[in-house]
Amino acid sequence: MRIDVVGRQIEITDAIREYAEKKCEKLTRFFDQIQQITVTVESTEHKSGREFDVEFLVDVEHHPSFVARAEDGDLYAGIDRAQEKAVRQLTDFKEKLKTGNR
Repeated sequence: MRIDVVGRQIEITDAIREYAEKKCEKLTRFFDQIQQITVTVESTEHKSGREFDVEFLVDVEHHPSFVARAEDGDLYAGIDRAQEKAVRQLTDFKEKLKTGNR
């Protein structure tokens, strides 16, 4: 499985990359046919402060990619929220595969 961490208007440090990769590796527990995960982190300035937009693009076999997005003022909390959304999407898809069209 390949994991890419991309930053837009923000420099991706080793700590951010490590944290995002650690969160991505947990996704294989929920669905084992993951081929690639791309984590995109974007920083935007607002009057109220800095916002971070985090997007997980999860590429799986025989299905269009899953996209999970989250916005937060804290980068690490945004990564956590996006990972939780990706987990939900993968578990729902796996349950759908198990039950079939019954």
